Amino acid sequence: MGGATRGAGRGIARALGEAGAVVYCTGRSVRGNPSPYGRPETIEETAELIAAAGGTAIAVRVDHTIESEVAALLERIDREQGRLDILVNAIAGEDPLMGQWGSFWQVDLANADTIFRQSLISHIITVKHAARLLMRARRGLIVEVTENDILSAGGNPIAQAVKLSVKGLALQIASELKPHNVTAVAVTPGFLRSESMLQHHRVTETNWRDAGKQDKNFLESESPLFVGRAVAALAQDENVIRHSGRLLSSWELSREYKFTDYDGRRPDWGRLAIDFSGLPPSLINLFRDGTELTLNWLNDVTKRTRQFRAKIPKPGRPARSARKSAKKR
Repeated sequence: MGGATRGAGRGIARALGEAGAVVYCTGRSVRGNPSPYGRPETIEETAELIAAAGGTAIAVRVDHTIESEVAALLERIDREQGRLDILVNAIAGEDPLMGQWGSFWQVDLANADTIFRQSLISHIITVKHAARLLMRARRGLIVEVTENDILSAGGNPIAQAVKLSVKGLALQIASELKPHNVTAVAVTPGFLRSESMLQHHRVTETNWRDAGKQDKNFLESESPLFVGRAVAALAQDENVIRHSGRLLSSWELSREYKFTDYDGRRPDWGRLAIDFSGLPPSLINLFRDGTELTLNWLNDVTKRTRQFRAKIPKPGRPARSARKSAKKR
């Protein structure tokens, strides 16, 4: 579980432990040596939460931007467990460096290289080494945790590029992994009640509904365990490969697999009539224009993709140029 320190990563780690998996909780934040985020959560706490619920977890400090550390982690898992069943990448999903809001012509690029290294390259490094164990076993699941179930996400072009790339990464590797019977998907939570989000709204997990007085949408929010149970449901599906390459959401998976949040609720962000009343008209117009342009873009890409696919030789048939050469001989 890459990025198990907090947020969706911690929730997914807990749900996998709840489902009976041996969970390796990785990240940079450990007791006495927190990450630069300046937050109190640690991977040891995540492992302890899993153990307290009756599960098995092992906390391992790993900087996923350093390839040698990732390689050592996978070698250790192989040595100790003999196999890898699932990799979840939630690394740097809430990196505060991505938190700025603004137009692309206003964005602060001082930390752009660092953001891409921490929030995207780290994912590529990790899937590179994990895929080898999954391919060897000819089974398994890779989950890329992202934001939003459409193309757009993030409040600035750097965050948008990262979140979109993570979705695309799942799609790309799914194609390469299909012959090896390994599944890769991207999964997004809904309105996530992460530790930082609760802090932002000045509430706790005990009284989180109080924040709904200022933001009605927050009443449809989900705990990190909800998206965790979505991933756990995928991991236990013997036919999960039918989902490979797709961008999935916690609420859609809840409809399919019938799991609930820890309180018995089944939050469904997709069916919510979103309250936009607190947003400035300029931002609402941006959403409207952006979705229209996205639909045009997707329509064009869909048409071209179908045209290209029709040109690809069917299995067992030689390529067109090869058939022409055979006729000449």
